[in-house]
Amino acid sequence: MTSELRRRMEEAAEAVRRRVAFEPKLAVVLGSGLGALADHIETVGAVPYAEIPHFPTSTVPGHAGRLVLGWLEGKPVAAMQGRVHLYEGYTAQEVVFPIRVLFALGCRTLLVSNAAGGLNREWRAGDLMVITDHINFQGTNPLVGPNDDSLGPRFPDMSRPYDPVLVELAERCAVEERVVLRRGVYVAVVGPSYETAAELRMLRGFGADAVGMSTVPEVIAARHLGMRVMGLAAITDMATGEAAQPVTHEEVLRVARELEPRFVRLVRRIVREMEL
Repeated sequence: MTSELRRRMEEAAEAVRRRVAFEPKLAVVLGSGLGALADHIETVGAVPYAEIPHFPTSTVPGHAGRLVLGWLEGKPVAAMQGRVHLYEGYTAQEVVFPIRVLFALGCRTLLVSNAAGGLNREWRAGDLMVITDHINFQGTNPLVGPNDDSLGPRFPDMSRPYDPVLVELAERCAVEERVVLRRGVYVAVVGPSYETAAELRMLRGFGADAVGMSTVPEVIAARHLGMRVMGLAAITDMATGEAAQPVTHEEVLRVARELEPRFVRLVRRIVREMEL
């Protein structure tokens, strides 16, 4: 029997196929201020989220809200130019619905990116980080509720959510492109308020190197589906709790756009060398 979730996945995927006759293999999620990578795609077609059935739409500045399909470095990709978040009022299941649609379209590898605050005192704003592990501190999970066994197991393993081979690929490409790439643990909080100084001390004590408000639900859903995952974080501010000036979303976007050329160069090299 077809589950309600799979029915909605297929309806959304079919709507995209009707607009763009293209089968992507790599899904790319572009976080806050990082959407310019989509400009480097040899576009076959683009579909606004609002025109895809059941698809949640972005409400946050810095998220264009469209699905771009085409070729990047000779690889068939589907790039999400913006995402939705729990703090916008969406459920965890709604947040990850686009990942499930990308899977239905043919994607089996996910490259997910975000803007994050740096917790590691040895880093600085403007750094890039490859995610080696994560901490889910959002108080929810996109797999809560009935499980469709045809999509994935009831209790999926999350001991290695980020593919070690892809992590090594990112680090090798960073060396080749002369881009400084940190490696570390990402912790996801709900937001939208930024963290208090006490909360930042707590998160640092957890062993996290960066903090943000996205990514983890998407990675959980992708791993449930059996997709390989790489995660990249743009460190847009130092979340030490000691900043002289308060963090603002405008400043996060400004720093993200400043480091965007390095991010684009690194991702293009990674995609070029990635085996799909």
